Amino acid sequence: MSRLRVYARIARVLLVVALGLGMACVFGLFERLGIANSTVRRQRWSRFFMARLSNALPFRVTVHGQLPQRPMLWVSNHVSWTDIPLLGMLAPLSFLSKVEVRTWPVAGWLAAKAGSLFIRRGSGDSQLIRKQMSRHLEQAHPLLMFPEGTTTDGRSLRTFHGRLLSAAIDADVALQPVAIRYLRQGEHDSLAPFIGDDDLLSHLMRLFSHDRSEVHIHLLQPIACHGQERAALAFQAQQAVHQALFGISAEQQPIPMRPAIAA
Repeated sequence: MSRLRVYARIARVLLVVALGLGMACVFGLFERLGIANSTVRRQRWSRFFMARLSNALPFRVTVHGQLPQRPMLWVSNHVSWTDIPLLGMLAPLSFLSKVEVRTWPVAGWLAAKAGSLFIRRGSGDSQLIRKQMSRHLEQAHPLLMFPEGTTTDGRSLRTFHGRLLSAAIDADVALQPVAIRYLRQGEHDSLAPFIGDDDLLSHLMRLFSHDRSEVHIHLLQPIACHGQERAALAFQAQQAVHQALFGISAEQQPIPMRPAIAA
């Protein structure tokens, strides 16, 4: 693919980001003027932005399953920063992100204006975040988190941490497990993962230098939280996502394997 075409595709993404900046500026103006700026409105505008950003990315997306009809705590495996717009376009959502994202140029500001919650892992503030998450869910605002705590190359699934799943128990809402899988010509897509020392521009160049790849998003059976322990919830969610990604349970797979070709 020619360099000119790659740059044109990246320019399209940057135009969408400029749109997001404009929206975030409007939110900031509303805050300064004291105009009501509800989470519902933020989530709707965030979904609008995520849909435009997803359309600018080199993916063909297929969604399996049904969107939840009531607010839930969404839990998903995590492969790349692109998971966020691809999942965020499906429904009005807020995200739980690591605090480092808040300091990212442009992206951090957009995330904050969209109503994201931020956590500093290992800092001991999990109880505060849990209360914020519970309050968010109790107010009927859906929330999405990545319980692995980091991105992977998509070939395996890390342990789901259950500590913050207590928020769903406190708010008495169900979990919505989600499995997201990137494929290129029917095989694992090695270009999509955003891990290690990757930087955003290099990742975009890598993606746009190749043809579109496939993304399969599986909205799995919701898991009721009432009367459950957080460890049990984390285990159930991890097993469901693992089954959707690799076709077998985690207990049957002692070492990482190449995912099976989707039927």
